[in-house]
Amino acid sequence: MAPQPVGGQKPFHVVSPVLESLPLSKAVGTKVFMKLENVQPSGSFKIRGIGHLCQEAARKGCRHFVCSSGGNAGLAAAYAAKKLGLPITVVVPGNSGPTPVRKLEELGATVEVYGKVWDDANRRAQELVKTEGWFSIHPFDHPLVWTQLPPPVPGITAGSPWEPSPVLVSPSPRDKGPTAGGTQLPPPWQDVPIVAAETGGAHSFHEALGAGRLVTLPDITSVAKCLGAKTVAARALECARECQVISQVVEDTEAVRALEQFLDDERMLVEPACGAPLAVLYSGRLRRLQSEGRLRTPLASVVVVVCGGSNIHAAQLRDLKSQLGME
Repeated sequence: MAPQPVGGQKPFHVVSPVLESLPLSKAVGTKVFMKLENVQPSGSFKIRGIGHLCQEAARKGCRHFVCSSGGNAGLAAAYAAKKLGLPITVVVPGNSGPTPVRKLEELGATVEVYGKVWDDANRRAQELVKTEGWFSIHPFDHPLVWTQLPPPVPGITAGSPWEPSPVLVSPSPRDKGPTAGGTQLPPPWQDVPIVAAETGGAHSFHEALGAGRLVTLPDITSVAKCLGAKTVAARALECARECQVISQVVEDTEAVRALEQFLDDERMLVEPACGAPLAVLYSGRLRRLQSEGRLRTPLASVVVVVCGGSNIHAAQLRDLKSQLGME
C-alpha cells in the first residue's frame, strides 16, 4: 500500500519492503517473510501515524509540539517536526536511557527527562501542553494516529505470492494491540492468526487479553522499554477481539538472544521489543503452537513484522547481555 498524500502533503513514511528470510525460514521449517518497518525514516513504524498527526496539527496552526515517549514515538514526532520546521519538546522517562535522548537532540528536539516510566512522562507532557499554541502529539491514543497504522496483513497482501499465514508482531500495547487502522481485511485474510509477542515485565497486553479487561502492571521490569506502558490503550483490547490473537510472553533473555541472532543472520540490529516476535521463531515456540493445535500444520508461510531498531546500538546490546547475565 503506497503512502497517500495528507492535505496535499506527501506522507513522511515510506513503503516498507517485504523480504524472505532464509535463516528464519530454516529455523521454522517454512518460508518466513519479514515486513521491515525498521527501515522507516525515523527507525520504526511510528512515523506513519505520528507523521500524519503532526501534519494535521501544523495545518491547523500548531506552533509547538509536545510528545511523551519512551523513544520511537518521540523520534517520529521529532522527525516530523523537523520536516515541518516547528519546535518540539519530547518528555522521556528515566528508564529510556541515553540513546533516544541523543537521537532526539540530534533532530533538534528539546528533551526533558521526567519520572521513571512512560506513564510519568506523559503526565508531565500534559502539563506542558497547556501553553497556548502547543499541541500534544500523543504517542498512541489518537484517532488520527490509528487511521494511519495499517494492519500488518493488508500491508503485505497486494501481489503477495503466498497464502494466508500467521503474522508475528510485537503488540505495542500503547498503540492498538496487534492490529491497527480498523480496516476490513480482504478475503481470505480475515481469519489469519496474529501471534502477539511481548517480554515478561512489559506484558500488559497479554494480561489484558487474558482478563478480558484493562489490567495495570505494578511496574515495568523488562529491558524492552518500548513496550513499557503499565496499562494498554482501551482500543488495543477492542481490536484484539476483532481477530484471532495468540498471545506469547517471552523472557528478556530470549528476546535479546533473538535480536543478536537476527543481527548475525540478516545484518540488522533491532531493539528488544522487536526481539520478542523473533524469539517466537528462533526458540521453537511457533512449532510448539502447532503441536498444541493452536496453529495449523503445515504452515504455508509466516510473516514477522520487524517493527523498529531506533533505540539500540552495539554497545547497548553488550550492556543488555551483561545486565541479563548472558556473558
